[in-house]
Amino acid sequence: QVQLVESGGGVVQPGGSLSLSCAATGSFHTIYDMGWYRQGPGKQRELVAIITRGGGTNYADSVKGRFTISRDNAKNTVFLQSNSLKPEDTAVYSCNADVRPSWTLARSVFWGQGTQVTVSS
Repeated sequence: QVQLVESGGGVVQPGGSLSLSCAATGSFHTIYDMGWYRQGPGKQRELVAIITRGGGTNYADSVKGRFTISRDNAKNTVFLQSNSLKPEDTAVYSCNADVRPSWTLARSVFWGQGTQVTVSS
């Protein structure tokens, strides 16, 4: 079974930076797209950034120029570097991955447990 384990959340002042990581563990054949989503207080979950296996990226307009998504395919890990953080970036950040568990199984999307990011002075 595939598990996604996130780390790196915390409390940061406005204008500060945080780095999140999410490692896929377990048994699987291929990991395709990996992404970060967030859900702020009283808000719906929204896409933050996504990265393809080949390194193509897409960002929410609200984070363009401030956040950078990257991945290490050898370590099955996706990263999110968050700079110039704002109070409105406060949310639970969750990673996901589109995974083919084996040649005989269809692709499925797996989610991490989420990590809290709080931007406050």
